[in-house]
Amino acid sequence: MSLPEPDPRRWLVLAVIAGAQMMVVLDATIVNIALPSLQIDLGISDADRQWVITAYALTFGGFLLLGGRIADYWGRKRTFMLGMIGFALASALGGIANSGEVLFGARALQGLFGAMLAPAGLAILTTTFHDPEERSKAFAVFGAISAGGAAVGLLLGGILTELLNWRWCLLVNTPVAAIAAFATYRVVTESKVQKSGSLDVSGALLGTAGLVSLVYGFTKAGETSWGNSTTILFLAAAVILLGTFAVVEAKHRNPLLPLRIPRDRNRGGSYLTSILLGAAIFGASLFLTYYFQQVLGYTPIQAGLASLPISLGVFTAAGVLGKVLPKIGPRPVMIAGSLCGAAGMGLLTQIQVDSNFWALVFPGELLFGLGMGMIFVPLANIALINIEPDDAGVASALLNASQQVGGSLGTALLNSVYTSAVTAYLVDNAIANPQDPQALVHGFQVGFWWSAGLMLLGTVAITVMIRAGKSDLVEQEAAPVHVG
Repeated sequence: MSLPEPDPRRWLVLAVIAGAQMMVVLDATIVNIALPSLQIDLGISDADRQWVITAYALTFGGFLLLGGRIADYWGRKRTFMLGMIGFALASALGGIANSGEVLFGARALQGLFGAMLAPAGLAILTTTFHDPEERSKAFAVFGAISAGGAAVGLLLGGILTELLNWRWCLLVNTPVAAIAAFATYRVVTESKVQKSGSLDVSGALLGTAGLVSLVYGFTKAGETSWGNSTTILFLAAAVILLGTFAVVEAKHRNPLLPLRIPRDRNRGGSYLTSILLGAAIFGASLFLTYYFQQVLGYTPIQAGLASLPISLGVFTAAGVLGKVLPKIGPRPVMIAGSLCGAAGMGLLTQIQVDSNFWALVFPGELLFGLGMGMIFVPLANIALINIEPDDAGVASALLNASQQVGGSLGTALLNSVYTSAVTAYLVDNAIANPQDPQALVHGFQVGFWWSAGLMLLGTVAITVMIRAGKSDLVEQEAAPVHVG
């Protein structure tokens, strides 16, 4: 059957969705470089400062599935607009916070509203673009932003902190979100599922509680250890809650997460790959940030600029793949990308206390960025291949959730590996200074090796599970979407 008539405003829709996705991704890292300044300003203790990051991650990762299903049933456009408005208000609250507790609450609200707008945005793209080549271009933009936004966030955070004030890392979101909400109202067409019935409340509670427990357990492991009683308690609770969630979803007539979505081989492979690569990205962003500032003595702006080669690689890959992907298919591109990313990580394992940026760090970052772009660009497409329009919101939410869980896992795993490596080096070499540059570099090297290993595991997952070819990128006839 012929494809539906293209929406004449589809490229404006893409611009709005891309801007919103960039804002959400940026907010996961934009405050990282500002942490020392805001910690002093608000009197936040060393023990509590991690909540500036994890309050956002907990609510964002925990509520994504629910946010995706709300978008499906309540309307993608309506949910996206509410998410944008809420995000704007939460950002303003964080920007004027006069205490750590207010800032933590604002960050949690940002994550909550981000969990509504992120899956709604990807679902809107799915129901807006029907031509396979145009859809590949749209997903290329979305994938590039998802993969490269973290590095851009570090740069923007450094610029705003050094030239203005840490508060602008949050306040800048308010006008952007307000403009995006207005643009959404003008250019986006509403869509939602046709099925009637109530939302799966039991599934929503179990799934959300399970994801929150999982993300918090990973976060606690990174703070303390995997053997910590709190870590074990929350990870065990996550296993029980998510296991119960799977049982409930299998029996529910109107489930929050239809198990047919992750059961599909291609989609399941895309979610697993997303988890592994989300974990690997941690090594490239956080370790490099500390290497630049603690070892090489870069200022916040210099550290942000030094992170840009990753984004350069991502956006370069995205620019090429928009046209190439429909011709050769996603699988070979993704395999090449994971190997390219692992090679970049391998180069970064060779860093030293006095390494030349252009000779070693730049090519390592660029290779890693190219690899990320080659994976994340087709990943969003594969996660939604042949998906029923009624399931578009929850399928995209699951992709976002897998990235968030992967990032949390990477934070816990690689930070533990890094800390152990530094401690062992200090003991083996009888060094008393815990900030010894050579010990720190050794920890970074070990962390990068683990990141390379995660990339190679991603290669295995792609090779074994993903079977999608170029013909699968052509949209199949699916159930009609209610438009209103």
